[in-house]
Amino acid sequence: MDGMPPADRLEVCFAGRSNVGKSSLINALTGRKALARASNTPGRTQEINFFTCADEHYLVDLPGYGFAKAPVKTVEKWQRLLKAYLSGRANLRRAFVLIDSRHGVKAVDEEIMSLLDSSAVTFQTVLTKADKVKDAEREAVIAQVRGAIAKHPAAYPELIVTSSEKGWGIDVLRAVIATLV
Repeated sequence: MDGMPPADRLEVCFAGRSNVGKSSLINALTGRKALARASNTPGRTQEINFFTCADEHYLVDLPGYGFAKAPVKTVEKWQRLLKAYLSGRANLRRAFVLIDSRHGVKAVDEEIMSLLDSSAVTFQTVLTKADKVKDAEREAVIAQVRGAIAKHPAAYPELIVTSSEKGWGIDVLRAVIATLV
């Protein structure tokens, strides 16, 4: 935590399982294809990455939780850092918890949501890769996610459905972030 930039501006972070599309979403939000390093291999983001936006706030790309192609000790270190960041960063305005539209909320997502509840950090759920599922499947996942977040007091009720590849929901997410800063 001591290697992070000073807490001198607001931050919004992107948390989610490995390979959920955190880096791709940041790239889509900023309109830059390779700002955040995206990969098909789970566990590529191995540090907390801060991206300055107009000198007024940071977009923060967190390492994924859950499965990663990395040594167990390394993954455990990322998880400790991730949890310390999510529970101890005073200028964190909102955490966006990314959920893959193909899989819905998993037990590890529930664990992070509970950590955010206990840390009193407001979080908002973002469905990623919405273009990868049929409409009926997407509606079922949306219902499952809404049911899951209803149990979390720190959850912001509005769900954002996105596709970094197709550009779906990117303007909505930009607008939400703009209201926070």
